[in-house]
Amino acid sequence: MASDLSPTPAAAPPLIEVRSIDWVPDEERHGRLWHQAPLWFLGNFQYFSIPIGFIGPSMGLSLGWTILAGALGIVIGTIFMAFHASQGPTLGLPQMIQSRAQFGYRGVLIPLLATLFTYLAFNVTDQVLLGDGLHSAFGWNADLVAIIVTVAAAVLAIFGHDWVHKAFRALLYVSLPLMVIVTIGIVTGHGGGAPSDTQYGFTWVAFMAQLSASAAYNITYAPYVSDYSRYLPASTKPRAVIASVFFGASGAAIWLISLGAWLAIRLGAEDGLAGLQTAGNNVIPHLGQAVALLSALALAATMGMNAYGGMLTVLTAVDSVRPIKPTRAARVITILVLSVVWFAIAKSITTDSVSTVFTALTLMLYLLVPWTAANLMDFFVVRRGHYAITDMFNPRGIYGSWGWRGLTAYAIGLLVEIPFMVLPELGSWSYTGPLAEQMGGVDIAWLVGLVVTGVVYLLLSRSLDLANEQNAEAASDRELGAMQAAETP
Repeated sequence: MASDLSPTPAAAPPLIEVRSIDWVPDEERHGRLWHQAPLWFLGNFQYFSIPIGFIGPSMGLSLGWTILAGALGIVIGTIFMAFHASQGPTLGLPQMIQSRAQFGYRGVLIPLLATLFTYLAFNVTDQVLLGDGLHSAFGWNADLVAIIVTVAAAVLAIFGHDWVHKAFRALLYVSLPLMVIVTIGIVTGHGGGAPSDTQYGFTWVAFMAQLSASAAYNITYAPYVSDYSRYLPASTKPRAVIASVFFGASGAAIWLISLGAWLAIRLGAEDGLAGLQTAGNNVIPHLGQAVALLSALALAATMGMNAYGGMLTVLTAVDSVRPIKPTRAARVITILVLSVVWFAIAKSITTDSVSTVFTALTLMLYLLVPWTAANLMDFFVVRRGHYAITDMFNPRGIYGSWGWRGLTAYAIGLLVEIPFMVLPELGSWSYTGPLAEQMGGVDIAWLVGLVVTGVVYLLLSRSLDLANEQNAEAASDRELGAMQAAETP
């Protein structure tokens, strides 16, 4: 059996996390359920969420319709995200290692590429947003901001799982009451602003664009949400995890997307951070500066979360080609390399922040929807949470090197999306599929991909030998139990 399954006993969690893509044994499951809600609340309670509310108004959508589309999209996306979170306590594995059951030991490289793109796209976009936002709000040098936030994100990712949780809770405790004051001030008419001369209304194109971007926002957390629940005890009830993640992640996102729509329409804000600063200062002098700075810090912390997930993805990819021992040094080196990559890409971005956000979210949604459909269908309907964990670390195990069912479903799901795609401008290039053109540019590609992938995977899985897998699961449980017994003092 691969060495990356061998537990390293510890009386207390180490200062710098040791584990990465390996299984977390029962004696190291020190996570607490109540930590999930604040983690994911702050994960969306930051600057990135605000410009998402700019998308609808930029296409002529009114404030009410933008808020409705944003809320519906967040609810849809968070449902998928929250169900993925319940996999962490059950298996004690990072999300993409678990995906080997659907795609195979080496076949998982295909969705891994899409997932790695997601992490890099988020941090590239975050860096652009922070550079532009802090320059607009405070006049700070955008290049210096980019360097500082990249270093801070890398350090947080290196310290790992527990420190991400701690940093997020600390920032939430400070920023939440201030944001409440700003919001109350806006609702009571003290945030400033005036009726816009622009005629806003309703179009299906704008409504679906806003809904799709909002859904993408939390669906893109799906590949790593269970990375932050895998330290929870195996006895944790799945419904409790799902509810905690759902209400945490959706509440913050709906709040700030709605705030972003108001800033765009009533204040005419072109930058979310500068708009937040202006509204806050209108409520109470200098409140805007404090809220804007805390929102920026929260986004920088989220970059650390993305870097952590990106590290797990890269190590999973390397291990899928050639089995490795996931040492602490491997974690650190991978995070540093990723930091250099996203920093360099972000410095080459020349488009405005709203376009960057919209384009990144759209691409991430198209790529991740087929994966999430296959993964959730497998976990909740086909195998119902029963897996042979040791076989996920064995290329000759029961899941094989190439999981043709998952790969076929993913490919078909991605292909059926293409005629329905509406890709925003990417440099000088854009794309609208033929069926999307017939619908007037309304984007339903991800909905089509979601349904088709799930149905195809379910049909292909009818040929699985689940009885044989139950034997493999029992053998895996015995092996893991023997390891834990041998390591227990």
